[in-house]
Amino acid sequence: MKKEFMMRAIELARSNIKNLYGGPFGAVIVKNGKIIGEGSNHVLANNDPTAHAEIVAIREACKNLNNFQLEGCEIYSSCEPCPMCLGAIYWARPAKLYFAADREDASGADFDDSFIYKEISLPVNKRQIPTEQFLKKESQEVFNEWKKNNLNIEY
Repeated sequence: MKKEFMMRAIELARSNIKNLYGGPFGAVIVKNGKIIGEGSNHVLANNDPTAHAEIVAIREACKNLNNFQLEGCEIYSSCEPCPMCLGAIYWARPAKLYFAADREDASGADFDDSFIYKEISLPVNKRQIPTEQFLKKESQEVFNEWKKNNLNIEY
């Protein structure tokens, strides 16, 4: 069964080459042996740098589950997720992640995320995009209000 789901993710990646929606990436989300979400890279089609296959699939699966978490789900990705997608996967909390090609394979096809991996590990003031922190106290007040709010939902 796992092979079938990974082959579907790979087919989504392959079909994306033909329709020019974005890069050759596909992802499938499965719960109880059934596909509940799938996606391919739609960065170009949507003019959305966050529309990676895994993100598109997560959005569809969460909508279908009517839940913001993917508890008990498995994600099948045609390639090792980039840093953004990996972060989203951790936030979604699936039971397991499977991937086919790895980041070196992606880099060989001109999808190189090594720069982002390096940037994340640097102190904020050493990163390529100039970053400045200000109004920290005012923003911390919002967090304090959140902690006092009895209506918040932990996620």
